[in-house]
Amino acid sequence: MADTCGQVLLGSGLTVLSHPLMYIKVLIQVGHEPLPPTLGRNLFGRQVYQLPGLFAYAKHIIKVDGKVGLFKGLGPRLCAGTIGTVVHSRVVQKCQEQGTAQVLGGQQKAVEGSLQHVVNETTKEMIARSCATIVTHPFHVITLRCMVQFIGRETKYSGVFDSIVTVYREEGILGFFAGLIPRLLGDVLSLWICNLLAHLINTYAIDDSMSHTGEIKNCSQAVTGFFASMLTYPFVLVSNLMAVNNCGLAGGLPPYASVYPTWVDCWRHLSREGNMSRGNSLFFRKLPAGKMYAIDQKRFF
Repeated sequence: MADTCGQVLLGSGLTVLSHPLMYIKVLIQVGHEPLPPTLGRNLFGRQVYQLPGLFAYAKHIIKVDGKVGLFKGLGPRLCAGTIGTVVHSRVVQKCQEQGTAQVLGGQQKAVEGSLQHVVNETTKEMIARSCATIVTHPFHVITLRCMVQFIGRETKYSGVFDSIVTVYREEGILGFFAGLIPRLLGDVLSLWICNLLAHLINTYAIDDSMSHTGEIKNCSQAVTGFFASMLTYPFVLVSNLMAVNNCGLAGGLPPYASVYPTWVDCWRHLSREGNMSRGNSLFFRKLPAGKMYAIDQKRFF
């Protein structure tokens, strides 16, 4: 229980610190570009038109809503983080108890570091993450909608409880789980890619006789985690877009977004437009090829 409380406090602190970054990322993901491109230089010194980065975007939000404006949607996000940590901890504990019971029942325990051990541990983590994601997804949807209100200056989603009532009244239970499937798929794929790649690297590329083996293995885990998150980013993008799609907010309706019947239609549209990585980078954002900037609509078309 003490470990869970510590995780909740640490997670809440990190959530508060990282919230402005997520807020800006979400606005970019839905296609909101309030500032026109500026002439700058790329890494090779060549003059190119670039989109405003993280700090320029943050200054714009502060100019419009003040510093407090950078923390829109923080309440439901903190709820999601707290509940998710508790659910994840409980499910992991149950899985470990079940594994211990199987060993006591006569089943052989997988050798630590073996492929079977990695598969077993990854499966437990997948179950725990999936349960936490499903339980907390309604708060995730509300968080995204609170953020996207910045585009149309709406106040439709103003608090956690009021937002819950609004979603249920307009969309029913299914409204709380908009964008859940691509989010789950992305989480599961990212976890398996990360752990299996790290296992391959640690087994075949790192010699146990090397010095600082532990640090090197931790580094390989971090690198494979970053690589997996890059590969599965389109699932994150599609999930976030579907969470706000056709919900009555300007950011989820034309011209910012088409109305997508399913997340697969959203994926196909983004792929066709070459926007599968939109919002992936908050620095050195290059101008989309073949796109024109509409000043009045604050977006590209």
